[in-house]
Amino acid sequence: MPPNDRKAHALVLDHIESELLTGRYPVGTKLPAERELATRLGVSRGAVREAIRVLQAQGIVESLPGPGRGTRTIAGHTEALGKLLRLHLAVTNTSAADLTETRVALERSTSALAARHRDAAALTRMRDLVDRMDEERRLDEFNRLDTDFHVEIAKAARHSFIGDLTCSIRLALKDPIRRASVAMPKWQVLRTELSAQHRAIFEAIADADPDEASARMDQHIRSAYTILQPQL
Repeated sequence: MPPNDRKAHALVLDHIESELLTGRYPVGTKLPAERELATRLGVSRGAVREAIRVLQAQGIVESLPGPGRGTRTIAGHTEALGKLLRLHLAVTNTSAADLTETRVALERSTSALAARHRDAAALTRMRDLVDRMDEERRLDEFNRLDTDFHVEIAKAARHSFIGDLTCSIRLALKDPIRRASVAMPKWQVLRTELSAQHRAIFEAIADADPDEASARMDQHIRSAYTILQPQL
């Protein structure tokens, strides 16, 4: 992209972000057409399209083809936030210990909230995950189920922002946890311990006991970190 186009693309991004931050583009708002934005800001339509692509990658907007569809602001940015966190972790010196404390703070909250707000459908999904983890011996599949379990608890908490942060950090840590697990000489022993801890957390949530669910989540995260820490 030529230098002038890069500046124009940044101008469009600044404009749309400003409109979002001031509340003029709430969730579901249809953005002005490319031609209108280009004319209003004095840039090319190509610069507008490039800015829209950036916002799509960030999970801020979606563009749908067809008459009357256009580009709209959307909610639910967990995947995009997780991608940004993974990139951030790749280029910073954030320690595993710091991330563990962050996870403890967030997941104590989500497990307690899940114990208060869980419904039958959420409990069924969590029960299915812990049952499958009990039987699963393959590392990659177990780690996928492990991530899904923590994400499911965050969803059951019914607190969108805490849930998004929890899901994003967990997804950002998925690959480091996998690498640390592969490096362990006795991963199957850890798998058994993790399965038991996950079931204990599930049972506390099913019993609608927020204090116990929070305490068990705390113990689970710290225990896993202590074991995996040499490889993280």
